[in-house]
Amino acid sequence: ASGARVVAPDLLGFGRSDKPTDAATYGFGFHRQMLLDLIDRLDLDNITLVVQDWGGLLGLTLPMARPSRIARLLVMNTTLATGASPSEGFENWRTYCRANPDLQIGRLMQRSVPALTQDEAAAYDAPFPDASYKTGVRRFPEMVMTTPDMEGTDISKQAIEYLSTAWQGQSFMAIGMQDPVLGPEVMTTLRASIRGCPPPLEIANGGHFLQEWGQPVARAALTRWGDLK
Repeated sequence: ASGARVVAPDLLGFGRSDKPTDAATYGFGFHRQMLLDLIDRLDLDNITLVVQDWGGLLGLTLPMARPSRIARLLVMNTTLATGASPSEGFENWRTYCRANPDLQIGRLMQRSVPALTQDEAAAYDAPFPDASYKTGVRRFPEMVMTTPDMEGTDISKQAIEYLSTAWQGQSFMAIGMQDPVLGPEVMTTLRASIRGCPPPLEIANGGHFLQEWGQPVARAALTRWGDLK
């Protein structure tokens, strides 16, 4: 919407952020605290929090910590991990990542988003000149809380309790229906955990990286919220 400010942080290990090579650097609590610190240091208010994949695993735990700052949620193909595997597709994905430590990011994106151009795929590859830059890429699938003892499980359970009972903001959900990892079944479960979340926008040809279908998703959300007529 006209006049809105967009803040799009790259998580540590991705994009233009630093890429530590020590796997021990990467943890749920560390990344979550980085996001909370970002909100506080930029003094962000009236936030429309847009989340997908790990953006949701981390981001959906933020409203309970900053309830006065976060006003709306736009949720795409993600989950809150509470100690069990989200899907068979996720298990297949994690197995694939373990077998491919030098994951080719651009090719991965093109498989999920066939309309992606070569230049766009190259832009996804650019932050990772070689495998030494991909510690975060390798670590994040291992960080998903698939057993009850993993870091972040308890906070995620608290987030579900908050979102399902105390959340007062507006919500919008969009689902890439072709996502084999965090697809319709996972998202239906998540929607039931977000108080007042309306029926989702279903993108029939949308894959896991639904932000690449961002224009129709954003337009539908803003229309639902009354920002667009």
